[in-house]
Amino acid sequence: MALSLDPSQAVPCPAQSLAWTARGIFTIVFLGITAGLQLSDMGLQAVSLSAIQRSFGVGDAALGALQGLAGVLIASALAIPLARMADRYSRKRVLLGLIAASSALMGLSAAAHVFPLFFIGRAAAGITEFAMVPLVYSMIPDLAPERHRVAANLSFAALMAAGASGGFYFSGNLLSTADALFAWQAEPWRKGFLLLGLAGLPLLLLGTLTADPARRIAAADRAAAASLREFLRHRWQAIGLFAGTAGCLITAVQALNQLIALALERRYHAAPGDIGQAMGLIILVASIGCLPVAGLLDRALARLIGQAARPLVMGLSVIASLPVLLLLTAAQALDHAFVAVGLFLFLTCTANALVPTMLQDLAPAPLRARCFAIWSFVVSLFGAAGPLLAGTLSAWLFEQRMLHAVTAVAVPALAVSATCALLSVRRTLRERTRPTAPLA
Repeated sequence: MALSLDPSQAVPCPAQSLAWTARGIFTIVFLGITAGLQLSDMGLQAVSLSAIQRSFGVGDAALGALQGLAGVLIASALAIPLARMADRYSRKRVLLGLIAASSALMGLSAAAHVFPLFFIGRAAAGITEFAMVPLVYSMIPDLAPERHRVAANLSFAALMAAGASGGFYFSGNLLSTADALFAWQAEPWRKGFLLLGLAGLPLLLLGTLTADPARRIAAADRAAAASLREFLRHRWQAIGLFAGTAGCLITAVQALNQLIALALERRYHAAPGDIGQAMGLIILVASIGCLPVAGLLDRALARLIGQAARPLVMGLSVIASLPVLLLLTAAQALDHAFVAVGLFLFLTCTANALVPTMLQDLAPAPLRARCFAIWSFVVSLFGAAGPLLAGTLSAWLFEQRMLHAVTAVAVPALAVSATCALLSVRRTLRERTRPTAPLA
């Protein structure tokens, strides 16, 4: 686990000395657009679940596994070695390889004619998506001035959210366009995945214009990061609370986000395209609208309690989301359900908005990409459980009442997440009152 860096990619320059450059701004914008495009296939897949189910003749449990295991768990596990490459070699070259692989794998997913092959294709495509996020969050501190790091993180998240929501909102248009564009006989959802894959080709060309920043490693980071294993051993309590907070939160969010289109379609007998368009707007407004709120809360509370402000924002947002989820289950009309979904996603997105900054604070610079990849994997263990458990409960216990199954999974997960967040606040406040021990 010893650290080995390309000397040309690491300079002992503190982040505070950074200044914005035009190429740095372009790189962050490009990274956000690219990550958003890669995540848009998740929205298309969620809206197309009924069609995918008919194509392969599988049950709800298989769909839950597709949305959880294939989309999250397998992908994040295999993204860890890619993140190690990003920590050791040129991050720009790794970035270009991920874009090319993502485009190819979307096309391969569209060509699968049996469910196991489709499952494998979606899992492989998810690898590139999960490897992209650790790479980006390892680059942002080397591209943005320290005083603007939170804003840069939130801006990237906003662009990524816009792409993810576009997969929902434009799903109907995307499917009809792809069906008209490709003349051969195939299900529209297959053509939609193929069209998304082709959209990555111009991004691959633009990616050659991005910056490949040197890693600016402070002396304390260089001393602290001799071993990933030693870092994890030294900070295991803080990391455990962090993973519990974010992990249980993502269990609830993924249970709803990945299966809500199918749940609403069954409950209210609505057209998938109409649900997808509404969900696209909801996800866009919730994901982007929460970012300035999270930033303002962080700035205001940090003056009083320092870094404890971030887990406090998470805990309070999660607590507020619990009654909203119960209102969703009781909604009698589709419009009322959309309002509840929007408020729930706004609160949970606010809770999630500061997570990347928290991990950047925790992780030494030479280990940052691997720490983000490991974080993604650990959280994905929880995230995969969300749709997997909801799909299984829907099939075995709730007689395909998917909305009830989602609620049964999400409520206890949110309660545990809030508890871990408040414990993290208490731990952080205690650490402020005593000197920080150096990492052995």
